[in-house]
Amino acid sequence: MLQVQNLEARYGDFQALFGIDFDLKQGSIVALIGANGAGKSTFLKSIAGQIPNKSGQIRFNSEEIGHLPSDRIVRDGISMVPEGRRLFRSLSVQENLKIGAFAGRKGRWTLDAIYSLFPALKDKRHSPASALSGGQQQMVAIGRGLMSNPDLLMCDEVSLGLSPAIVKDIYNAFPSIRSEGLSLIVVEQDIDVALRVADYVCCFMHGRITLRGAPADLTRHQISDAYFGIGDI
Repeated sequence: MLQVQNLEARYGDFQALFGIDFDLKQGSIVALIGANGAGKSTFLKSIAGQIPNKSGQIRFNSEEIGHLPSDRIVRDGISMVPEGRRLFRSLSVQENLKIGAFAGRKGRWTLDAIYSLFPALKDKRHSPASALSGGQQQMVAIGRGLMSNPDLLMCDEVSLGLSPAIVKDIYNAFPSIRSEGLSLIVVEQDIDVALRVADYVCCFMHGRITLRGAPADLTRHQISDAYFGIGDI
């Protein structure tokens, strides 16, 4: 459903991505791993239309989207959960969720569906987002992304700053999300989590993909070399 060919991206004179090729099958979960600054977030932002693409092609459901603005890309079925969650802290949980439905796409994801997926949010729905724990805020951010009823949900640094127990709760929701026909791209710093939840893993280093494959086919040594270029992890 997503095909990326020879993608490059820049921040001014700084080149962040170099000739990225990437394919995503419908209904699959792909984890992007790599050190900070490796290009993972830039890659997601390029797909989401938040960074102009200097070269290459991005096709989604057979449509070229690399030149489209981000609001149009949301309407075409791609939603992004940004690093740091980026909630409107003065708005309530429910108001933050409703903002995600601005594109008007119809589908399974409604307020009731989000509260069913993340029951902890239902009792907090009228509370300001600033009153929630970090884990609950991440649930709101994912719920907001789902409210656009996307075909592809991209999650940037889902587990950042959260306890292992909360991370487990959030990732336990992913099978339900996928069962509704969604595909997911997840940027994840925790390699063990990435290998556990993903069908396919891509490792970024210095703006290039240095390793890709199914978790069962990748050794720790291969991942270490691709992640750092040295040693074992």
